[in-house]
Amino acid sequence: MPKQENFKSLDSLNSIMKVVYEANEAILDKGRILTDSPISEVLAGAAGAVAGGALSFVALINLGVVGLGAAGITSGLAAAGAIIGGGMVAGIGVLAAPAVILGAGAVGLTSVIKKRKLIEKKEELLKAAVVKYDAIVHSLNNEVNMTKDRADYLNALNVLLQSAIRDLKADLNKDDEK
Repeated sequence: MPKQENFKSLDSLNSIMKVVYEANEAILDKGRILTDSPISEVLAGAAGAVAGGALSFVALINLGVVGLGAAGITSGLAAAGAIIGGGMVAGIGVLAAPAVILGAGAVGLTSVIKKRKLIEKKEELLKAAVVKYDAIVHSLNNEVNMTKDRADYLNALNVLLQSAIRDLKADLNKDDEK
C-alpha cells in the first residue's frame, strides 16, 4: 500500500508557508501577539489544542479532400487507415494514436516535473520551519518581561511549527532529523 502523503500539491503547502511567515513576523516584532496575526484563528486553534486531440484533427484535414465535409473526412480516414493496411476504421486508430501517445507522455512528464517541484518546496519549507521553530523556542526562553498573550502566541506558533515539521518529515521520509 503506497504511503499517504500529507501534502499532495504545491497549493496544499500554503498553510505551512503562512505559518513560517507568521513565525518570522513574530521573531521580528517582539510586541506581536495572536490578535495581530492574519492567521489568528489557526493560531487560536493551536493554542486551544495545547491548551491531445488537436494533432489528429490537423492530420485528418491534411490527409483527405480539403475541407471538413463528409467526403473530406471519409477520404482522410481511409488515407490514414491505408498507412497500416486498413480502411476508414483503421484510420481512426492511426489518427488517434499520436494524440493518445503524446497526451500520455505529456501527462507523465508533467507529473514528474510537478512531483520534483513539490519535493523541492517541501524540503525548502522544512528547513525554514526548523529555523523558525528554533527561533521561537529561543524567544520563549530568552525574551524578558514577556506578557501572557505573547507567550500564548509563541507557544501556538511552536505547536504549528512542530506539526508542520513532523508532517513534512513524514512526506520526505526524514524521520531521523530534528
